[in-house]
Amino acid sequence: MNLVLLGPPGGGKGTQAKRLMEKFGVVQLSTGDMLRAAVASGSEVGLKAKAVMEAGQLVTDDIVIGIIDQRLDQADTKNGVIFDGFPRTVAQAQALDGILADKGRKLDVVVEVRVPDQLLIDRITGRYTCGKCGSGYHDIFQKPKKDGVCDSCGGTDFIRRADDNVETVSKRLTAYHDQTAPLLPYYDGKGLLKVVDGAQDIAKVTEELIEILS
Repeated sequence: MNLVLLGPPGGGKGTQAKRLMEKFGVVQLSTGDMLRAAVASGSEVGLKAKAVMEAGQLVTDDIVIGIIDQRLDQADTKNGVIFDGFPRTVAQAQALDGILADKGRKLDVVVEVRVPDQLLIDRITGRYTCGKCGSGYHDIFQKPKKDGVCDSCGGTDFIRRADDNVETVSKRLTAYHDQTAPLLPYYDGKGLLKVVDGAQDIAKVTEELIEILS
């Protein structure tokens, strides 16, 4: 099974991808995670990606497509993959079609997780992680049981991403609507598109996704 999860930044694609990965035994391919790993490495491509991401813009197609192409050659992707955060544009979608065809594979379904912009801004600007174990929290939706102390490891050092601010998030949403939204008619025309209400409870979104995939 090869699935694309579409939706705006902060829409819950990453969380749902992990749940589906556990349910169906497929691999999550998160370009966001791979790009952040490149940024952390301090490599030339990582520094370029960092500047683009912190400006609230989308990384160039050649960087993302190259990462995806190489990743699909790894053995753990043979049973299927969940594309999380890719493709972002019609050009990337066309490139993905070509990559999969060259490898004798195809997409089975594309699901858009649809969430209102204001809810997304609230979600993203309030999130933070434990600096010790990486557990995720939120100012409103998911506070630690004890203020200032991680539930998982007891750590007291918390981190917020530099680009999790209203101005940058708004730019990212504008970029999503301008560049990614055209993917919907592209995949709808291929008969692959399904839509799920991402403003629902996380468990309900998961339930609807599993129903679609089953």
